[in-house]
Amino acid sequence: MNAPSAIRNQRSAGLLHLQWPDGSTQSLSHTRLRAACPCSQCRAARLAGRIDLVNAGVSLSAINSQGYGVQLVFSDGHERGIYPWDYLAGLASPIGG
Repeated sequence: MNAPSAIRNQRSAGLLHLQWPDGSTQSLSHTRLRAACPCSQCRAARLAGRIDLVNAGVSLSAINSQGYGVQLVFSDGHERGIYPWDYLAGLASPIGG
């Protein structure tokens, strides 16, 4: 999957907005992104059936490009997850387009 044509972090609303090359848009809450972290530690916890609650006040504090996706850094200090573009696209259904 190609990278989004635009990425906007709306901290005040707790949303990450993505616009894809086909014109579709997607908004993901910071809480949803943190809960769906694809790092090995978080994946192992989910596979083991352990559901950790994510603080509703967690926010996205940095977005670091990794070429095939982005590393998201959260206000709770978690920064291990690299979110490939196709993974991000699969977290919510696009709207518009």
